[in-house]
Amino acid sequence: MSTDHSDHSDHSDHSVAPLDGLQHFGRFGVDAALLRDALGAALGRGGDWADLFFEHSVSQSLSLRDGAVNSAYSGVTLGVGVRVVRGDQTGYAYTEDLSRPAVLSAARSAALIAEGDARGALPPSWNATPHPARYPVAREWSSVPLERKLPLLRQLNEEAFAADPRMVKVEVSLAHSDAVVFLVESSGATHCDRQPMTRVAMSCTAAEGEGPAARRESNSASFAARAGFEFLTPERLTRLREQAVQRTLFLFDAEIAPIGGEVPVVLAAGAAGILLHEAIGHGMEADFNRKNTSIYSDRLHQRIAPKGVTIVDDGTRVGDRGAVNVDDEGVEGQRTVLVEDGVLRSYMHDRISAQHYGVAPTGNGRRESFHHAPVPRMRSTYMTAGEHDPADIIRSVKRGVYAETFTNGQVNIGPGDFTFYIKTGYLIEDGRLTRPIKDTNIIGNGPEVLERTDMVGADFTFDEGGWTCGKAGQSVPVSLGMPTVRVSKITVGGVGG
Repeated sequence: MSTDHSDHSDHSDHSVAPLDGLQHFGRFGVDAALLRDALGAALGRGGDWADLFFEHSVSQSLSLRDGAVNSAYSGVTLGVGVRVVRGDQTGYAYTEDLSRPAVLSAARSAALIAEGDARGALPPSWNATPHPARYPVAREWSSVPLERKLPLLRQLNEEAFAADPRMVKVEVSLAHSDAVVFLVESSGATHCDRQPMTRVAMSCTAAEGEGPAARRESNSASFAARAGFEFLTPERLTRLREQAVQRTLFLFDAEIAPIGGEVPVVLAAGAAGILLHEAIGHGMEADFNRKNTSIYSDRLHQRIAPKGVTIVDDGTRVGDRGAVNVDDEGVEGQRTVLVEDGVLRSYMHDRISAQHYGVAPTGNGRRESFHHAPVPRMRSTYMTAGEHDPADIIRSVKRGVYAETFTNGQVNIGPGDFTFYIKTGYLIEDGRLTRPIKDTNIIGNGPEVLERTDMVGADFTFDEGGWTCGKAGQSVPVSLGMPTVRVSKITVGGVGG
């Protein structure tokens, strides 16, 4: 895992010359006249502003099961989405056909959100905006033949089977994409960004015993980043295999926690950040607050956590799965402090919510593809390091649980109520990690968990997993992390007290 003590050490603020969006999409018939006419049609009924979101993506995925290729896929995505905004209302239409009639038809459909006469004149020219370069690629996937990919996956498969005789099934997958997006605003600003992505994953199943009575356990691991072929270093692939195998074999010695009721819970550094993301982070997305559906709607600039708790949503970490040079509305990615020393300082804003609150957008306007309008979404969300020694945090607990990884989470975003299962962890007895635990339900409320976070470790760990976040029918890549923290009490649904 990478560590981040200062929260700024790997940020990139240098800009590069903007990509030429018209040059890239010109091969598909897009020119300056089409941009002008499409935006004119979009604003033809009185919208306040409009934008065009062009996307061209090439992707490939490859999966091996027990050494044999069981899935292979290549795809190309091409199209444009047209958005028209009137007040806080959005009209949206898209087309996979970039011909002039199709794009103008989509623009006229999006314009139906408004009712009135066309507003103002379009700008005389388009101005390309430079943005930071936060995901450099040393070797593009387009230059890597299949003959280089398959041996890596086969080697992982062989090493996993060789790691333990109980291994009975292994699946290894590799997915990568290279997207170019081109955003054109009715103000005249344009933004073009090339967005790589690589994800490698392994799932393992092991068995003890034979026949129908055999006990089987399964677990997995994944790594992902905005990177190219260079991401698959021998060291990273070894860690992937070790994590997947060890997490699987761990389960044979684990049991549902022999403890129940409200007990202290220590969240491990790294992947436990998924609890922060799901149970707390969504409630800080501005659209939920603008609509008064989040418990944080009236808590801005108030204390919502003890001193020492700082939560950040960050689009600036170089190579992060959740990094953005520019968001899907043309706002440069930035580091947004949501909670500072226990005080709620900001929500995550897109342009619409920022206008509602009278603040600047934070670069959180994101969309899955040109098929969707952007909404406020997380990027890389994490709690920053505190001052406590992680060993002291564990020693402070008389009887409780230590949660490493989670699964099967459900969250009610408005109030922040959640239920998760601890997939891997330990029982804490007299300040020591003792028995391994698994499949242990925890039930709670995100805001209450935040208020009960009373010790924050100095061991911030960023998780490299291939996390994907769903909201409003859209999925986007995200990242997360956290230090070891103690929550004074969470309800644990174990098997007894």
